[in-house]
Amino acid sequence: GLSQYSSDPRTEWDLSTYSTRDQVLDAVRSLRYKGGNTFTGLALTHVLEQNLKPDAGARLEAEKLVILLTDGKSQDDANLAAQTLKNLGIEIFAVGVKNADEAELRQVASEPLELTVYNVLDFPLLSSLVGKLTRVLCTRIREKSNRENAENPVNSGPQLSPTDLKISAVTSKSMHLTWSPPPRPPKKYRIVYYPSKGGNPEEVILDGAVSSLQLSNLTSHTEYVVSVIPVYDTVVGDALRGVTSTLPLLSPRSLRVSDLSHNSMRLSWKAAQGATQYLVLCSAAPDGAED
Repeated sequence: GLSQYSSDPRTEWDLSTYSTRDQVLDAVRSLRYKGGNTFTGLALTHVLEQNLKPDAGARLEAEKLVILLTDGKSQDDANLAAQTLKNLGIEIFAVGVKNADEAELRQVASEPLELTVYNVLDFPLLSSLVGKLTRVLCTRIREKSNRENAENPVNSGPQLSPTDLKISAVTSKSMHLTWSPPPRPPKKYRIVYYPSKGGNPEEVILDGAVSSLQLSNLTSHTEYVVSVIPVYDTVVGDALRGVTSTLPLLSPRSLRVSDLSHNSMRLSWKAAQGATQYLVLCSAAPDGAED
């Protein structure tokens, strides 16, 4: 599977799209480069929510690996998103080109860093990494698969994903989430939310017995994408997603002027619900302006 990213990650093809090596190589050859900013944290969150899901071709019993290829420094918090993936047992390999930040690559990548971090001066030099990276990836998959199969036999069991996300009590700064838990309760939930037009993802971790959450300190008049992700000991269920917009801030109304004198006036208005303070500005009107 492959996704490109800037300020808006885009899935080019899912894990289940192609079934042969030649098909994948043809897809790579016809790939168009996506320019733009470098929001690596948003991209890693996109991969977790969109690409590493059963309906995108991710198999519950298969090892999950992400290869991050970047030529710049992230403009959002890549470390937080990377840590979330690593906590779920997803291994990250970081490959930097040109202006990539070596310290950031080492933060994002999984241990041991001598096997998971690579850096080259220009794109043509990436070909020199292919042989070594392929061997490392295959060896890591084999080692992890053998170890985890011995420790945790896979039981896909019943449906692993929550349903029926409801978003209610929406204000300019908050919203309330509720959902129906899956038949098999997860160990915990990851609630990830971010503005749909670009912005740093934020997340809340909840115990698997909880099925509601109040989101606060949101930005007014903004569309948010919300994902509820069930996390089990060895697998991650499908994310439950929703989109809603916070309300605009309310304005004061019905401004009235009274008690005029040579150097004072009284102002009164209907209050704006939720306002904690008012800023009143006044200045002399230009000559000829209407009273």
